[in-house]
Amino acid sequence: MYQGKMIFSQLISFLPKYEFNKCVSRYRGNYKIQTFSCWDQFLCMFFAQLTYRESLRDIVTCLCTMQNKLYHMGIQGKVSRSTLADANEHRAWQIYADFAQVLIHVARKLYRDEQFSIELDETIYALDSSTIDLCLSVFPWAKFRQTKGAIKLHVLLDLKGNIPAFIKITDGKIHDVNILDELMPAPGSFYLMDRGYLDFARRYYLNLHQAFFIIRAKSNFQFNRIYSQPVDKSTGLKCDQTVRLTGFYPSQHYPDKIRRVRFFDEQNKHDLIFLTNNFTIPALTVAEFYKWRWHVELFFKWIKQHLRIKAFYGISENAVKTQIWIAISTYVLIAIVKKRLNLDLSLYTFLQILSITAFEKVDILQLVTNTHYKTQDDQFSNQLILFD
Repeated sequence: MYQGKMIFSQLISFLPKYEFNKCVSRYRGNYKIQTFSCWDQFLCMFFAQLTYRESLRDIVTCLCTMQNKLYHMGIQGKVSRSTLADANEHRAWQIYADFAQVLIHVARKLYRDEQFSIELDETIYALDSSTIDLCLSVFPWAKFRQTKGAIKLHVLLDLKGNIPAFIKITDGKIHDVNILDELMPAPGSFYLMDRGYLDFARRYYLNLHQAFFIIRAKSNFQFNRIYSQPVDKSTGLKCDQTVRLTGFYPSQHYPDKIRRVRFFDEQNKHDLIFLTNNFTIPALTVAEFYKWRWHVELFFKWIKQHLRIKAFYGISENAVKTQIWIAISTYVLIAIVKKRLNLDLSLYTFLQILSITAFEKVDILQLVTNTHYKTQDDQFSNQLILFD
């Protein structure tokens, strides 16, 4: 029988607590706190995300039921609904945002050699946003429309391992294209974006920093063709052109030439036009790259279905952002554990197994591989053998 830590304790052993304490000190999170530290708060909220708890009362009920195990889980403070609610309300959400960035940095280093469908040395990013609807009368700070509240989750996803490289939470009124002003382009990397991010001044900024973009063109795109490359139309390609913008403002914002690739999606019967500043990769690869942008949509779908970011434990802006950032930390931590243990499981399957075995005393590897073994007892027994 396994005699070590609980599943929950094994998971948090992968967390760099020293880095967490640095984040807490940066924002004085434990100032005048005596019984329920920021670490206790994080572990309670991590438990809620891991086991998909419905409310604060649900979290506290489950934890208090296992009162004799809380110390072994790392929770040393007294857990109560009012204490947890006050912590989410008043302790700076930036603590958990910074700690999530620490975990993201660790995860990206682990997944940087992840095999991709095409051998490519450059990093490929997919940028998109997802709207989380809120009730305006309950969350009056989340301005979106006259009768509707919402926040936006903006994510730049590294497609090697599907680890978010950049995350920002804004209110619903912020247009997606404004997020481009906060990105630091990595030279040689590819950025995949939908046409909602089409702004030629910002495209030219990427071009000047030697970063490549692939984006859908709008229906009113105006250009002059300079020359065309031959294409194999049996693959769905219609044209591969080098063009120059002719609109008054677009031509001023993007004075350089640009590549236009037209592709017909036979499966969905869509005629797609892509714009890119990379002239070396094959035209069909441009269309294949853009297809991978769907991974960021799957990321949003995954965290909305399997983590608690659509229903919230508090109504203040601080409580909502705290919950979202801890949810992101949960996603990244599960990815880190999966990679370090070299598990051949999907993140969904791994999370479901962990969610129902958090209090079990069994090794994680034994749990997910169905390997049954017993630890050898080092102590010698004085019991005599009754029968030879």
